[in-house]
Amino acid sequence: MEIILLPDGKRAHRRVHVGRWGIRGLMALAMVMAGLLVYGSVQYGIQLAWEQPDLRAMLWKREAVQQRAAVSQAVRVAEENMDALALNLGRLQSRIIRLDALGRRLVEMADLDPQEFNFQRAPGLGGPDERSVVQTNAVPDFLASLRLLERQCEDRNPKLEALENLLMNRKLESEIEPAGRPVLKGWLSSFYGYRSDPITGKRVFHDGIDFAGRRNSDVVAVASGVVTFADNKSGYGKLVEISHGNDHLTRYAHNNAVVVKKGDTVKKGQLIAKMGSSGRSTGPHVHFEVIKDGKQTNPISYIRTTR
Repeated sequence: MEIILLPDGKRAHRRVHVGRWGIRGLMALAMVMAGLLVYGSVQYGIQLAWEQPDLRAMLWKREAVQQRAAVSQAVRVAEENMDALALNLGRLQSRIIRLDALGRRLVEMADLDPQEFNFQRAPGLGGPDERSVVQTNAVPDFLASLRLLERQCEDRNPKLEALENLLMNRKLESEIEPAGRPVLKGWLSSFYGYRSDPITGKRVFHDGIDFAGRRNSDVVAVASGVVTFADNKSGYGKLVEISHGNDHLTRYAHNNAVVVKKGDTVKKGQLIAKMGSSGRSTGPHVHFEVIKDGKQTNPISYIRTTR
């Protein structure tokens, strides 16, 4: 490459030959000069901006707007996370309340000690103070523990409900299964089976068990059920008949007064009549019968059973 130099005046021009490396050097020098020029312009602009209060205030204002936008975004994200955490916490608290109520019902149904299984009080915990292994829960660890507790509550709930249903069924079976004595006071005066008839003296079959006692003493249902008969009946006098819905029927005869009526629902131990001597009877007593699957059965096994 040749460079022609044109001098002032009348002097002849000169030619300068520049090689490849010379060209590269000139280009590099030009780039360095351009970079220095740009850097100097920028620094001069910055210096000029800081020396001018109005321009400096504008830059500060722009920076403040950007910082406020960033802070607002961070606050919004934090609030959304807190709302989600509060929602999960509220759901968890409602599940805990439901589990506590279910636990109290199970304690009552299972006849457990309510002081020992107190769902209103946290169980006793403890141990030595191991300072060397104390750790601070990080937020991710806390959230993971919260989710684990929520899953445990969801897992316990159906199991406790199944247990409640099982205990409820057992309790209902216990309530409708005849058991115990039909009187609160009195004594067993005649057994089931063959005996001498108290009126004729002949050997006859006795279909029930008699409990003697004072007139107008309480006669109670030996199981829960529905009253299917509450009136006078030949030979039985004033009779109460209760169906227990499991192919069991009980009869309470010779009453002085009946305090229930047909169609009433009665519970185990409920007063149904007053002891008397109505019908074919020689004195105040209750003639108690148990019919299973339509057949007379010996009530003694039910009387000796206590539920």
